[in-house]
Amino acid sequence: MSEVRVIKVEENVFAQNDIQAAANRARMTGNGTLFLNFMSGPGAGKTTTLAALINRLKEEFRIGVMDVDIRSSLDAQKVADATGIRAMQIHNGGLCHIDADMTAQALREYGTDDLDLLILENIGNMVCPAEFDTGAHKNVMLWSITEGDDKPLKYPLMFTVSDVVLINKIDALDYFDFDFEKAEQRLRALRPDTVIFPISAKTGEGLDAVADWIKGEIGGIKAPLTDG
Repeated sequence: MSEVRVIKVEENVFAQNDIQAAANRARMTGNGTLFLNFMSGPGAGKTTTLAALINRLKEEFRIGVMDVDIRSSLDAQKVADATGIRAMQIHNGGLCHIDADMTAQALREYGTDDLDLLILENIGNMVCPAEFDTGAHKNVMLWSITEGDDKPLKYPLMFTVSDVVLINKIDALDYFDFDFEKAEQRLRALRPDTVIFPISAKTGEGLDAVADWIKGEIGGIKAPLTDG
């Protein structure tokens, strides 16, 4: 009978990523720049939502966007065309995520010293992006009602690591079987302090409230600079 060796690995495989993520976060805090990581599944409306939010904030704040995709620059170009701000496309070599080291490289390339807000539009995937801390101050997850109200049961880590959840496409509620009460219960079971915003990127409903939340977070990042 063949011998099977069993080894026990004690070190967190994400430990190095977490160290770099903390460095990224410290850098952005030192700049007074709020760094938001937007995540979602494919087709949830992330790019359209970001463009709408940026247009509500760009007259008051200096904003940048970094967009992650396996191929093409379509989303970055779409945001740039819709908002007029500088957007950078990150090609991640075919991976289903972006980690903290990749993010650090992108931050250096983009240049963030003169920004009030930097948004990372993560790759459309409900699994891999949730596993890697990028160094963002907050994780924002976009969840479309077209995906069903059972997504927290299927992708618990994504909803556990998300500080804010935007429930998008509420303008289509009449056409889809989506139970808001069940959705919130499932969210709260994973993370009781999750901030939830029902929105429609198409009609604009609920986006002013999200923009106000972002303004408050920017103020919180800048407060230590002014207090000191």
